[in-house]
Amino acid sequence: MNPTNTSDPEYYHKVVDCQYACPAHTPVPEYIRLIAAEKYTEAYMINWESNVFPGVLGRTCDRPCEPACRRGRVEEEPVAICRLKRVAADNKGDVKAHMPQGPFLPNGKKIALIGGGPASLTVARDLAPLGYEIHLFDEQIKGGGMMRSQIPAFRLPETVLNEEVNYILDMGIHTHFKTYVSSLKEVLGKGYDAVFVGTGAPRGRDLSNLPGRKEGAANIHIGIEWLANVAFEHIHSVGKKVIVLGGGNTAMDCCRTSRRLGGEQVKVVVRSPFKEMKASPWEKEDAMHEDVQIFENHVPLSFEVQHGKLIGMKFEKVHPVYDSSGKRQLLPTGEPDVFIEADDVLVAIGQENSFPWIERDLGLEFDKWAMPVVNQATYQSTLPNVFFGGDAAFGPKNVITAVAHGHQAAVSIDLYCQGKDLTNRPSPLTNLISQKMGIHEWSYDSFVAADQRFVVPQAEKTETLRDRRKEVELGFDKLTAFKEAQRCLNCDVQTVFTENRCIECDACMDVCPTSCITFTPNAEEPDLRMQLLVPAENTTQDLLVSAPLATGRVMVKDEDVCLHCGLCAERCPTSAWDMQKYFYSVAKAGCK
Repeated sequence: MNPTNTSDPEYYHKVVDCQYACPAHTPVPEYIRLIAAEKYTEAYMINWESNVFPGVLGRTCDRPCEPACRRGRVEEEPVAICRLKRVAADNKGDVKAHMPQGPFLPNGKKIALIGGGPASLTVARDLAPLGYEIHLFDEQIKGGGMMRSQIPAFRLPETVLNEEVNYILDMGIHTHFKTYVSSLKEVLGKGYDAVFVGTGAPRGRDLSNLPGRKEGAANIHIGIEWLANVAFEHIHSVGKKVIVLGGGNTAMDCCRTSRRLGGEQVKVVVRSPFKEMKASPWEKEDAMHEDVQIFENHVPLSFEVQHGKLIGMKFEKVHPVYDSSGKRQLLPTGEPDVFIEADDVLVAIGQENSFPWIERDLGLEFDKWAMPVVNQATYQSTLPNVFFGGDAAFGPKNVITAVAHGHQAAVSIDLYCQGKDLTNRPSPLTNLISQKMGIHEWSYDSFVAADQRFVVPQAEKTETLRDRRKEVELGFDKLTAFKEAQRCLNCDVQTVFTENRCIECDACMDVCPTSCITFTPNAEEPDLRMQLLVPAENTTQDLLVSAPLATGRVMVKDEDVCLHCGLCAERCPTSAWDMQKYFYSVAKAGCK
């Protein structure tokens, strides 16, 4: 293999697995260390720069970072990255002084944002300080989009959402709430230099062809619409017996909200096996903790109506069968159909995009699924001054993905308004700094703590089920947060190797607790991976390969199993190894 090009900013970035997995690439180990040092304001601002909504995401994020966490390779549970983010938000103090302060010098450009959710708000936050006049349109009464209408208050208090939305709106954003945009052509005619569409996926899927759907319509509700009606206080109660159809996080929100509005027997019924439900594991756990029953492998057959009123649903029992490629088929078990009583049914089987307000003669192309054709790198549509992001761009995802889209769309809008090439994008900001404080001392705590993941405390169920606004999770206290933060392996502190200092004594290889370092003759990658002390079988993680050493061998380190403990650097007699902190920040609009 050729020597590893560690000057490529993506090499060390990929080694910081949690940050790499985060769509917004939040510098996770950096803010966790700050939390351990009780520097909550600084930790919050590190988050705010990347993910924009630390208090919201510290409660509701889908946590793509945690399955990637390196701690999960040595223990059962990863670091509680998401809940540590909340600790920074809950203890941040006054952070507004650290944010861009308006009024900003106008640059003469005017931007329309359609939809007030996380993608649009991120675009506003990035562009307003650059002097853009931002106009935000949303049919709701306040900003936040589906963070406000679809995430129940017992998971996300309105005070937290309002605070973080207002940090952005207070930058001088021109808001047009309670305004439904019915025509993109009309918006374009108002002289905006660019338009960003962040309207989400506002239409819930239905089972309109199922027998009994029309007859029982009064008690059959589309999940996301029902949640919005609860959030805006149009709905205050539900029947005692409730069926929730669907296995995603929206279904979990529906069933848990039902428990708070009078549902005594709430059942989630899903086609798939329990383990294949799309809902996050912790969402399923919380639902079951609140006495929600989950029925797997049940396919809806009909809504059962008697004397003009819904009485329940009939289901066919199935079982999964997998072919050699892993593709699943649900086949009938042959058992009798199952009838489940219900006063109300909530349909939460997915969401779809809907663009009836975009005329089809504008030059904006749509694909066969009626989705806009959007460049995945620039977020530009086929109509050059119209950009998309969040669920409106590529279908339903999550809040942190919408934020990531917003950052990149803001870069594109800024380049477009300057008449520049949208593909010539600014590079990420990086820094690599030695952590050496002495011969055997580092500026960070390199000890690998053996603690198991700490449990986030919850309010009493008897209290939370009486009040739909009562937040269930209480968050870590400061001491527990410190202990949880100590579980982080500081994966951003990289093991940096300098070939001309190495005397090939093999001391680093001997001291390494995971045997991830090997001195060996060079070879092509497949063979080299098998020559290591412990074969490097995870090909998704790179090898660190040195230039040839004095003996002709190369040093090879398997990045997949390195714990970043620093023992190799402490043991090395010539300082060929050093521990250097790698800071990676995604370039934002306005970066050169």
